Amino acid sequence: MVFVYRHCDSKGGFTMAEEEKEDGQPDEEKAVKIKKSNKSLFLVIGIIVLALAGGGVAYSLLVGGKGKSHEEKKEDKDKKEIKTALVALDSFVLNLAEQGRFLKVTMQLELVDAANLPLVTEKTPQLRDAIITLMSSKSVESVSSAEGKLQLKDELLLRANQAVGKDIFKNLYFTEFVMQ
Repeated sequence: MVFVYRHCDSKGGFTMAEEEKEDGQPDEEKAVKIKKSNKSLFLVIGIIVLALAGGGVAYSLLVGGKGKSHEEKKEDKDKKEIKTALVALDSFVLNLAEQGRFLKVTMQLELVDAANLPLVTEKTPQLRDAIITLMSSKSVESVSSAEGKLQLKDELLLRANQAVGKDIFKNLYFTEFVMQ
C-alpha cells in the first residue's frame, strides 16, 4: 500500500511525499536497526570507559607514589636506616705559626654513617696528626675571623677524610676555641 501526502512548502508550493507501508514490516526493520545501533553504541562507549579507567589505574601505579620501583624503595629504606654519630676528639693545645701564640681547640667530627665508628677509633692517631700538622701551620690572623674559622673547618674535614682514606666525615664542630 502506498500513501501519498501533499505538503505545503515555505514558498506556497506543494510537494509530494510517499511513504510505503506494508503490514508494518519497514517500521519493524527500522526499529531493529535502531536497537542494533544502540547496542553497538553502548558497547563502544563501555569499551572506551574501561580503557580509560584501566589507563588511569596503570598511570597511578607506575607514576604515583605507590608505584615506586624496588630499587627506589630500597634506597628510601637505606636512607632511613643510616644514623649519624659524633666523635669527640681530645683537646688540642698547640703552637701557631707565630712564636709565643697558642691555640686550644676541642672539636667533634660528625660521621656520615655510625657504622664507620670502629674505623675512626682505629685511625685516631693519623687523624690527630693531620689536624695538628694543619693547625700549627696557621697564623693568628688566618683563624681569628669567622671566615677564617669556616675555611679552617673545610680544610680540617678534607684532611680528616684523607687521613682515614674515605669520605666518612660530613661536618666538624668546634666545641672550644681559645687563642693566646
